[in-house]
Amino acid sequence: MTSTRARSAPDVPESETPTRLTVTDRVARGRAARAAVPRSAHGEFGPSTDRFDPIAVLRAQDASRVTELVPIRYGRMAVSPFTFFRGAAAVMAADLAGTPVSGPVVQLCGDAHLSNFGFFASPERRLVFDLNDFDETLRGPWEWDVKRLAASVEIAGRDRGFGDGDRTAAVQAVGRGYRRAMRRFAEMTTLEVWYVQADVDELRARYLEDVGRSRRKRVDRTFAKARTRDNLGALSRFTSLVDGMPRFTPDPPVVMPLRDLLPDNAERTDLENQLSRLLRDYHDTLPADRRALLDQYRPVDMARKVVGVGSVGTRSWMILLLGRDDHDALVLQAKEAGPSVLEEHLGRAEQDNHGERVVVGQQLMQAVSDIFLGWMRVAGIDSAERDFYVRQLRDWKGSFEIEEMVPRGLTSYADLCGWTLARAHARSGDRIAIAGYLGSSGAFDSALVDFARAYADQNERDHRALLDTIAKGHVDAAAGI
Repeated sequence: MTSTRARSAPDVPESETPTRLTVTDRVARGRAARAAVPRSAHGEFGPSTDRFDPIAVLRAQDASRVTELVPIRYGRMAVSPFTFFRGAAAVMAADLAGTPVSGPVVQLCGDAHLSNFGFFASPERRLVFDLNDFDETLRGPWEWDVKRLAASVEIAGRDRGFGDGDRTAAVQAVGRGYRRAMRRFAEMTTLEVWYVQADVDELRARYLEDVGRSRRKRVDRTFAKARTRDNLGALSRFTSLVDGMPRFTPDPPVVMPLRDLLPDNAERTDLENQLSRLLRDYHDTLPADRRALLDQYRPVDMARKVVGVGSVGTRSWMILLLGRDDHDALVLQAKEAGPSVLEEHLGRAEQDNHGERVVVGQQLMQAVSDIFLGWMRVAGIDSAERDFYVRQLRDWKGSFEIEEMVPRGLTSYADLCGWTLARAHARSGDRIAIAGYLGSSGAFDSALVDFARAYADQNERDHRALLDTIAKGHVDAAAGI
């Protein structure tokens, strides 16, 4: 597959990196980029008649995935244009590669759609809101994340049956939230930007003070539910007693304990021993205090777990560790990390280990990260070496239900996600130049609306192409899993 080079403003010489320029120079650089790439240009999306085959892009990813799980991926993507979009990051990356960019680069999420934002616990045990999926993270043009987020809002609005005006308002909120936040971050000191985070008390004050009582109650229930999704909750949700000891409960094909994947005792024992060695490798990627904490747990069980939409078929493991007793549980998730879908268009990652790439990107973009975030390289059941990143499976994880949002709620949420994405980008890119480029008008916001509509149309065509491919029997899809 090939893609056209992104149309952009002139590259910045290395000698003129932001830290060597004045604020005035950085603002001027951003404004000057409008001459090469007007803000209205971001509304453009017109795929050529010889556009790549989107289904071929998806199928190319199948080769590295667990064969028996691939039909689950296509079954989930087939449900709606929105679920298709969630699984088609590689398709959109190829489309974005031919779109205008203004010059500044940031640490990209690479898959910044609505469902990849949510709640989790900070190390200080505060519930915070942030991006929460970094499988595709890589440095690249800031516009790519914003456009994926805007397109996801338009597609979600269509999925909910919202009218044109409501969808327009929600997509504009992405651009407005991002633009205003970036301008605010441009005025802050570097350390102030680094320390900014959004906890639920601030979010409640900002987004819920002017809404009805019933909606506030629903949101508060979402916050309360997130706080129950912790390691003890994972223990009760995913385990049962086997010979008096907690072990993962089979729920095929979604959850498959190691003892069922490898019924041969000798093979299983060998892999369990290997797991202990691999955990030591992961242990070495943690800071000293976290290593001391992890040392107080012992691994007792492992299970493969199907997760997400786009990730289905990649290898994801739950690892059960116990501390002082059988009720003191730590459940880790080891998730396979392959090359980012952005690398084909933006070049290889700096890190040799893709698990490390994910961890570094996550720590750059998130205000706070999981205390057990680390990485390792694993020789799996088939003896092939693969990279993984590791984190807690659940640590107050939660999200807003997009499928239940009303138009006003989607607009507020889109604004929040735009703000959050700007804060993530401001930590690693030239926030002052980006703010100078965006300016104070709504020119960029309006362009996003045009882009999102055009890309949502393309996404619907791609979704229909998947349904046709399934109907012809060229792709197997497992529904309802």
